[in-house]
Amino acid sequence: MCGHQGPATGACPGGLVSAPDPPGPSSLDRYQLRAAVRSAARRLAAAGVASPEVDARLLAEHLLGAPLVLSDGAGEDFLPAYLALVGRRAGREPLQHVLGVMWLRGLELQVRPGVFVVRPETEVVAGEAIEAARALPTPLVVDLCTGSGAIAAAVAVEAPGARVVAVEIDGAAAALARENCERLAPGRVEVVGADATAPGTLADLDGCVDVVVSNPPYVPAGAVEDVETARYDPDRALFGGGEDGLAVPRAVVHRAAGLLRPGGALVMEHDPRQSEELRDAALTAGFTMAETGRDLAARDRYLRAERGARRPFSSIPGSGTRLS
Repeated sequence: MCGHQGPATGACPGGLVSAPDPPGPSSLDRYQLRAAVRSAARRLAAAGVASPEVDARLLAEHLLGAPLVLSDGAGEDFLPAYLALVGRRAGREPLQHVLGVMWLRGLELQVRPGVFVVRPETEVVAGEAIEAARALPTPLVVDLCTGSGAIAAAVAVEAPGARVVAVEIDGAAAALARENCERLAPGRVEVVGADATAPGTLADLDGCVDVVVSNPPYVPAGAVEDVETARYDPDRALFGGGEDGLAVPRAVVHRAAGLLRPGGALVMEHDPRQSEELRDAALTAGFTMAETGRDLAARDRYLRAERGARRPFSSIPGSGTRLS
């Protein structure tokens, strides 16, 4: 005589037995999770990604919603989703596009295809403009060629007394700038859809602006070597016009000269090879001081020019020219 046996696994009421569920993806413990991230980093390195370990970690943290170092594991849905993101990055889609966000001075900004992705070197450019704005109680700051609105948002957040007006000619970029600025600094930034270099743009502010900041298109013709930039950043936001890339930057200098009050400051990003030409352009446009600031890699990175009395140039020192 047999003893009583419990129902078989998968038994249904009435004694029927259901088919076993098909095997699905397994959850990962902390060691398997870190092994998956290391494997992803190797795959990204083989694909030529410049920072494979960092990118692999950021992709994982995007899905985990927490720092990797604090994660004890991941659920069964993690690995398929993670491998899909890693595959996109290995195909050289920019990390910011894969994640849908980018960063400037601690701010998280939305990014979309067709809109320029802000670069780390712009940190020092924004910082110089912010410092100039914070020297005044209620400065008027204009961001020409704002793109995604990254610099305008950073100025509004870090110089809370400032009124900020941002100008962008591209419709998709202007729309994204409005979204980013309204989310990060509600009611603080006015985004104007217009040609930043046109004489009539913001004509009502001529002679009234305290700080003009700009990261205009400045790349010389044929100078883009990075595959991700060439594939994903719009040409309109990259190339400055002419073989030397200086057509748009020179036009921004001239428009800034009209907008700024006496003593006002222009801070404009540029290619390291354009320093001397843009200092000369500033002096020709009526600025009384023009200097070059350097980025954290000690490369010439931006023009700092002033109309009228000179205030201390507090950024990383570069070569400079002053009209006596």
